[in-house]
Amino acid sequence: MNTSTLSASSRPHGDTVISILGAVALVHLLNDLTQAMLPSIYPMLKAQFGLTFAQVGLITLTFQCTASLLQPWIGLYTDRRPMPWLLPMGMVSTLIGVLMMSVAGSFPALLLAAALIGVGSSTFHPEASRVARIASGGRFGFAQSLFQVGGNVGSALGPLLAAAIIIGRGQGNIAWFALLVAAAILVLVRVSRWHSAHLAGLPRKAAAHAVSPLSKGRVYGALAVLALLVFSKYIYMSSLSSYYTFYLIDKFGLSVSSAQMYLFLFLAAVAAGTFMGGPIGDRIGRKRVIWISILGAAPFTLMLPYVSLFWTAVLSVVIGFVISSAFSAIVVFAQELMPGKVGMIAGIFFGLMFGVSGIGAAAMGHIADVAGIAYVYKLCSFLPLLGILTVLLPHIEQPHR
Repeated sequence: MNTSTLSASSRPHGDTVISILGAVALVHLLNDLTQAMLPSIYPMLKAQFGLTFAQVGLITLTFQCTASLLQPWIGLYTDRRPMPWLLPMGMVSTLIGVLMMSVAGSFPALLLAAALIGVGSSTFHPEASRVARIASGGRFGFAQSLFQVGGNVGSALGPLLAAAIIIGRGQGNIAWFALLVAAAILVLVRVSRWHSAHLAGLPRKAAAHAVSPLSKGRVYGALAVLALLVFSKYIYMSSLSSYYTFYLIDKFGLSVSSAQMYLFLFLAAVAAGTFMGGPIGDRIGRKRVIWISILGAAPFTLMLPYVSLFWTAVLSVVIGFVISSAFSAIVVFAQELMPGKVGMIAGIFFGLMFGVSGIGAAAMGHIADVAGIAYVYKLCSFLPLLGILTVLLPHIEQPHR
């Protein structure tokens, strides 16, 4: 990275550093691809270890808790004392977790492996989100969407790679995913060098003097509303990402491989919606995007439990595209509410995303054991109606680009 590029990238509205945005998006892809491998192999693990749905949910809960609880604290600490080299160091935990998952011989060992993968994720997201914002050149929504869509593409590819590499070939083949994690570590070494060079030329106290235009009460109230919107969005998303294959197998009699293809279609739609949400938010305002994304998904989620296989596939794609466009807008909206707390806000909302998804997965696993997997989708279909809470968010003027 030459001096002129670095200088421009250190200004709040300088040039967008596409190479760095591409690098963090690529690692987000590899990181979330590895994470998506977990729910994709649940049917195999359930059969091999004789797990109940509740135990499957506990695997997700364990991963999501370690991936969520650490994130706000890491973000808060690195807001004050940036640690660029935390990025590759944290990914080493994911590498160890993947290798352990490939040889685990018991349910507790599976939980420990899932926990280590979660720790790697919790160190990656806050700092990588900060790097994306620094490299954005002021195009915050675009940068957050590009970063986030990398993760969504990885989540979409995860089931396909799991089906091609692991399903039908045995637990040991999980170790092939360690090669992808190792590649992510190498890319993060380069990103960390760029981040370190950027910090060397940046006035360290600058962000600390940034002040929100709103009162503390309005800020905390708006953050609470955003948290509830994340709750509604990710509880529903968790019902699809964790149990969609089981639902398709149970209701329509599909094979595991066929069901994972439908899961891929849903996750691909999520990736497309995520990419669109940020740039549209830069242009028309984040609050409008949040309105359309969450409340706009409600008619489709309410229809999903009652339609045929064809329309299930169509509606899941529409739901994935619409509902996924909100997250980038929510994160950037929250960062604008609390300027100077970029890492903490990213940690809170990525952590909330993982935590809510984990708790939801565990709860829905119990509900599925008691009432059946189809009932889960009837129950969750009402969650997007909470999008009406968007009316309580303050209006923040944004430049049109």
